Amino acid sequence: MIRKLLVIVVLIALATVLVSLSSCGRDQQLESISVQPASETFGASNIPVIFNAGSQVQLRALGNYIHPPVTKDITSKVTWNSNTPQMMTVDSSGLLTVTGLNCGATLISATVATNSSDGGISSSGAIVTGYMTGNVVCFTSSGGGGGGNPALTLTFQGLGSGAVSSSPLGLSCSSPGPCVTQSFPVSTKVTLTATPAGTSSFGSWSGCDSAGTINPCMLNLTANRNVTVSFN
Repeated sequence: MIRKLLVIVVLIALATVLVSLSSCGRDQQLESISVQPASETFGASNIPVIFNAGSQVQLRALGNYIHPPVTKDITSKVTWNSNTPQMMTVDSSGLLTVTGLNCGATLISATVATNSSDGGISSSGAIVTGYMTGNVVCFTSSGGGGGGNPALTLTFQGLGSGAVSSSPLGLSCSSPGPCVTQSFPVSTKVTLTATPAGTSSFGSWSGCDSAGTINPCMLNLTANRNVTVSFN
């Protein structure tokens, strides 16, 4: 009788071990990723795009697992990427930052390149990606100030410093800027002259109708324009 009881106890113990091993072998598998917030909009139609520069939002990546079903915060475990880095950048922690250089919409992705569980057990090596949409509203009107004239936005780049003045008068700006004016009626031919400060030297222009290596910058202001000057 004692022998039979001992056999039963051993069988129960073996069954428990087998169930435990089976459970460990079927580790959690990442099925999908959702990014929060799902969308984020910056700016307004009466705010020049450059004024949104530096705006930020912290993104979160939520991993949806099966075996068993559970949702976990995997923000630090995904690879973040911006589809349009000249509009928005995203760092390894999921911090989204607006550059102020472009407007429109872009996709931000969160990817797990090697699909494995927290326990390190591979689940077929799939690639799982989640997305969110970032939007920067394009500037279309002055909202009352400036009479609806086109906006001329000036930004500074480079290690040097300096100032920019316009002809006709309407823009006078020194680094680090940026500066925005709506002083010029549509189709005004504007000349921008860059003047280096101290030991700095003129570098280049971008966004002008004239060549970028030539100072001054010449442009015909028929619509909103973004111009960049660099000092060395």
